[in-house]
Amino acid sequence: MNMNHYYAIPMIGFIIFFFFMTGSIAGQTANDEKLRIIAFGAHPDDCELNAGGVAALWAAQGHAFKCVSMTNGDIGHFGMSGGALAIRRTKEVQAAAEVLAIETEVFDIHDGELMPTLENRRKVARQIREWQADIVMVHRRYDYHADHRYSGVLVDDAIILVEAKFFTPDTEPLPRSPVVLYFHDRFEKPYPFEPTLVVEIDEIADRKWKSLEQMHSQFSDLDSWTWGRRDNVPEDEETRMNIRINEMKQRNVHIADKYRERLIELYGEEAGANIRYAEAFELSEFGRQVSVEELKILFPSFD
Repeated sequence: MNMNHYYAIPMIGFIIFFFFMTGSIAGQTANDEKLRIIAFGAHPDDCELNAGGVAALWAAQGHAFKCVSMTNGDIGHFGMSGGALAIRRTKEVQAAAEVLAIETEVFDIHDGELMPTLENRRKVARQIREWQADIVMVHRRYDYHADHRYSGVLVDDAIILVEAKFFTPDTEPLPRSPVVLYFHDRFEKPYPFEPTLVVEIDEIADRKWKSLEQMHSQFSDLDSWTWGRRDNVPEDEETRMNIRINEMKQRNVHIADKYRERLIELYGEEAGANIRYAEAFELSEFGRQVSVEELKILFPSFD
């Protein structure tokens, strides 16, 4: 097994080496080869919340994007649970996927019960291998929810194995390690999120909001996780949904404002200063190491 994912050579030499050994990212784009991206969210809504904008942007360019929910969300409600809620939430993310023009899958694992087992490591490795992913996205392993943390652990643990011929031999191994990116979060310990890329989603933001509007069990039900714990709840469901969508819009405004200097570095003074909505991602040390310039070629909205 080749454990060497890191190259300590000058940038020009790196690009030449990378081109001859694996086919450069720039070469893929120039040849109009389509990228394959897979994002793992702990629950049905996490992937869409954290990467719905870039998912829609990639899909609009003809690339293949898949969301995988690591649990079925069957306890994320105060008025219903079990199989009925799991089925409902699966239908909601399927509707969201249609809006974003992506694919989606929900694991049949109970909400709150995801564990970093060998069986689940194999599940994750199979997903990445079957998708033949160029890019993998997931939560960091530092988060408030065990399902979020263990999603990160499972992806981290599976990455080296997706190249191993005899691990999950019923699936085709990847020819090289994928790039691994972590979703943005606000946790400071043991170390804070450090954005490698902050990506503008302004042109596609309305599609992201529309995809989230499909998730009534999460965002507009009286007994949803949001409204079941609040006081002074509006009686009208449409009002409740609008309030939640506006709150989620503010999350992406906050990311853009918090990392404004990074946006200006990436997009230039004028463009970076005027971006309203953004999603942010941190390059993981567990996957293939690439430069920021190569990531910009991979990502949409850096034309």
